[in-house]
Amino acid sequence: MAMSDAPMAVPDEMHAQRTAPPGTLEAAAATLADAAPEKPPYVRTRAPEWLTRVIAMALGLVLFICLWSVIAKTGDRLPGPISTWHSAVEVFSDPFYRKGPNDQGIGWNILNSLGRVGIGFGLAALLGIPLGFLLGRFRFLSDMAAPVISLLRPVSPLAWLPIGLLVFKAANPAAIYVIFISSIWPMIINTAVGVRQIPSDYMNVARVLNLSEWKVFTKILFPAVLPFMLTGVRLAIGVAWLVIVAAEMLTGGVGIGFWVWDEWNNLNVQHIIIAIFTVGIVGLLLEQALLLAARHFSHGEGNA
Repeated sequence: MAMSDAPMAVPDEMHAQRTAPPGTLEAAAATLADAAPEKPPYVRTRAPEWLTRVIAMALGLVLFICLWSVIAKTGDRLPGPISTWHSAVEVFSDPFYRKGPNDQGIGWNILNSLGRVGIGFGLAALLGIPLGFLLGRFRFLSDMAAPVISLLRPVSPLAWLPIGLLVFKAANPAAIYVIFISSIWPMIINTAVGVRQIPSDYMNVARVLNLSEWKVFTKILFPAVLPFMLTGVRLAIGVAWLVIVAAEMLTGGVGIGFWVWDEWNNLNVQHIIIAIFTVGIVGLLLEQALLLAARHFSHGEGNA
């Protein structure tokens, strides 16, 4: 039987015995190294992202309260956090009391302000969103409306209040009118910009297929413009909530803005600070609700 001329492979054990004979220090060290368990690699543990954010936000609130306390102690007019907290507990212990048309709990004032914002904002959405689609879809209409929008959009919201009082001859519809005229611009502009951002290939395909305007709107325009439209809605609700406080301070009645002004007349600074925090919290909740709605509709469009 012919033997192969290729050299035979030497096992690692035989090679180790050849390089380190038994009974030597090198052989003992090699045996101990093989018997010792492997050290696990060092892994750097990192805190979760949500925990880091919570700690950062808590630290920011603590620093804000400390700064507030220092400012309150340096002067006698601004109440500190502790006294304001006790006053807030008293105010919110019975937020829906009624002792007359101009003496109601903070809960009724918030609900009245939200009602005015809802009506004015809803009317602005009913008019502004379709108008934005038209301005983005037809260039001629956009050129017609451009000078009017550029002229009226920078006007301060409170500048429209005398016009509202003159036309409606009542404080409540005048405040709603100010909300309407202030919140309509973000929805018009963002919707029109979203329509213009649609690729021209989509519209060319619609022309080739001879789709009707309703099919173009439901199948092409609306799904593509939805993120822009929701951004305009979110900006508009923020503007509306900011404006209602100032409008109610001037028009009176029941509302969070009137409550602030009434507490100022009573020199109750603690209640004014409570109203400021209340306005901020309600505005934050409105914005977060719209963000959740935007994510829901975006996922819905993606799944479709």
